[in-house]
Amino acid sequence: MKKGTIWIIVIAIIGILVLWFVRLNNKMVEAEEQAVQAWAQVENVYQRRADLIPNLVNTVKGAVDFEKSTLEAVIEARSKATSVTIDPTNLTEESMVAFQNAQDNLSQSLGRLMVVVERYPELKANQNFLELQAQLEGTENRIAVERRTFNQVVQAYNVLIRKFPNSIVAGFRNFQPKAYFKAMEGAETPPEVNF
Repeated sequence: MKKGTIWIIVIAIIGILVLWFVRLNNKMVEAEEQAVQAWAQVENVYQRRADLIPNLVNTVKGAVDFEKSTLEAVIEARSKATSVTIDPTNLTEESMVAFQNAQDNLSQSLGRLMVVVERYPELKANQNFLELQAQLEGTENRIAVERRTFNQVVQAYNVLIRKFPNSIVAGFRNFQPKAYFKAMEGAETPPEVNF
């Protein structure tokens, strides 16, 4: 074989490897951006819920002489939930747990508020309250949908960066796995219903 032919083959192989590296890198960047976008949508629906809460609390306050401690617990949980933020490019297990704990605490406070509301028939007949309650229920459904979508996007990203030989490029370019949403602790135990 001639020396020129060997150089052409070597250059062709290097060119193919460079193109493969660039293509794979771009695919990982796209997957990471999809995860960031999915996270932004999760934050969007959680913010919608947080925005509904002050109106709900004010409606409850204005309609009846309501239990002050329940309202304060909801307000405090909302404050904590909105103060926990995560960098979407660095979704670690620890940051996700902190975010989930704050949001779960808010969900539990809202649940207690709705249980207490059952004792106030005049509040259950208040049109503003009923509309806010319906919006809050719809938002909770949106949260569940967006969390599921986020987990699906993160799974695709994590699989992409962990497969061989993709893991070589991911390691070289420092693509890190992202954390998932997980069920709230105790969610595996069904609630007890007593009549």
